[in-house]
Amino acid sequence: MRIRLIQRGLLTAMLMAFMCMTGFAQETATPAAETPAPAPAETAAPAAPAPLDTGNTAWILVSSALVLMMTAPGLAMFYGGLVRKKNVLGVFMQCMFLMGLMSVIWLLWGFSFAFSGENKYIGNFDMAMLKGVLPTWDAATKTHTVPMHGASGIPKLLFVMFQGMFFIITPALICGAFAERMKFSTMCVFCALWGTFIYCPVAHWVWSDFGWLFGGEFAAIDFAGGTVVHITSGVSALVCALVIGKRLGFGQEPMPPHNLTYTTLGAALLWVGWFGFNAGSALGANASAVNAFVSTHMAAATGLIAWSVAEWVTRGKPSVLGASSGAVAGLVCITPAAGSVDPVYALVLGLAGGFVCFFACTTIKNMFKYDDSLDAFGVHGVGGTLGAILSGVFATNAASGGLYSGAIEGNMTQLRNQVVGVGAAIAIAVVGTFILLKILDATMGLRVSQDDEIQGLDLSQHGEEGYIFH
Repeated sequence: MRIRLIQRGLLTAMLMAFMCMTGFAQETATPAAETPAPAPAETAAPAAPAPLDTGNTAWILVSSALVLMMTAPGLAMFYGGLVRKKNVLGVFMQCMFLMGLMSVIWLLWGFSFAFSGENKYIGNFDMAMLKGVLPTWDAATKTHTVPMHGASGIPKLLFVMFQGMFFIITPALICGAFAERMKFSTMCVFCALWGTFIYCPVAHWVWSDFGWLFGGEFAAIDFAGGTVVHITSGVSALVCALVIGKRLGFGQEPMPPHNLTYTTLGAALLWVGWFGFNAGSALGANASAVNAFVSTHMAAATGLIAWSVAEWVTRGKPSVLGASSGAVAGLVCITPAAGSVDPVYALVLGLAGGFVCFFACTTIKNMFKYDDSLDAFGVHGVGGTLGAILSGVFATNAASGGLYSGAIEGNMTQLRNQVVGVGAAIAIAVVGTFILLKILDATMGLRVSQDDEIQGLDLSQHGEEGYIFH
C-alpha cells in the first residue's frame, strides 16, 4: 500500500513538472521583421528598463536570507521547544523539509500561479519554470539582458526568490496546529497542495498587478502578508486542529513545553528575521523600508509588554513563554500595516495584538477546547485578522507615501475593503483546507497510529531521537 502511495506521488510530481515544461516550451515563434523606417524625431522612444539598483538589490538579498532564517532555525526552534521532547525532531524535520519542497514547487509553478496572467483570481503558466524571469544572452549582438522587477531596480529573479521565502514559511506555520500527531508523508502532500490551491490564489488576489484585492473597488492593504500569510495559515491551522482531532491525552495529562530555551531563542530569531519580512517588502532601501523597520520593532516591543502584563495580572507572574508569544503576536499584527502606519500607531497595533492574542490563546481556546497544539490560530489567525482590519483604521498618507489612508483620516472605504479581504481569505482557507484534508484522509490517512503517537514522531516517523545522553 505504501509503495502504491509513493508511486502515485511520484507520478503526480512528474505530471506537474511535465505541464510546467510544456508551458515553458510552447512559445510562438516570432517571424523576422523587416527593418523599420526611422522614427520621426517627435516620436518618444520606448521607456528603457530600470537599471539595476545595487542598494535595493543588496537589501532584498539580505531580506530574503532573513526570511528564510525565520523558518529554520527561527520557527523550528520556536515550535520545537513547545512540543514534548519525543517530537522535537519531527518539528525540525517539518520546517527543514518544507524549505526544500516548497522552494521547488515555487520555481516550477508556484510563482507563476501567484504573479502571472491578467485574471483577477488566479495566475497561469506564463512564468512557470521561471519563463521570462531568467537573464538572456543574445549571441548576435553579445547583449546580456537581466529582466527587472518594475521600477524597483532589482532583478526579477531576486523578486521570485524573496517571495518564495514567504511561500516556504506559510505552510510551516500551519504545522503548529497538528504538531505531534500528523503523518509526515501526509503533511508533505498537504503542504504542496495547500500552497498551490490556497496560498497562490490569495497571493494573486492581493499582490499581483491584476488581483482583485490589489486594485479597483476592493483594493486592500497588505504590505507584507497579514492576509496572504497569517490569516490563511492561521485559519487553516484551526481547520486542521478540528479535523485531525486532539492529541492522545489532551486535557487529561500535562503536556508542557520541553525546552523553553529553544522557544525563546526561536522567538528572538523570528524578531530579527521579521525585519526582512516587513522592511524587505518595500522592495528597496528606501523611506518605506525605514518606516516598516521601525514600526515592526515597536509593535513587537508592545506586543511583548502587553502579553506579559496580561499574565502578570491574571496569573501573578509573567512568563518567558508569554513574552516570546507576545512579541510574535505584535509582529503578526503589524505585518499587513508596516508600510502604511507610522511607528506611533504601530505601538497601538502591538498592544492590541498582544492583549487580543493572549485572550484567544487562553480564554477562547479553553472555552471551545480545541487542540491547536502550538497556538497557530490564536497568534497567526487572530493576530493577522486584527492587523488587517486595523490597517484600515490607522493607515495614513504620510506613512504610505500617499498610497493609503484609513478611517483615522476619514476614509471608511478602506476599512470596508480590509473586512472584505479578510472575509475572502478566511473563506478560501476554511473551504480549501477542509476539502484537502478530507481527500487526504480518505487516500493516505491524516494521523499516525496510536502506538506511533505514544512513541513519538521522532522515532516513529524518522527513526531518530533528539536527545541521547550517555
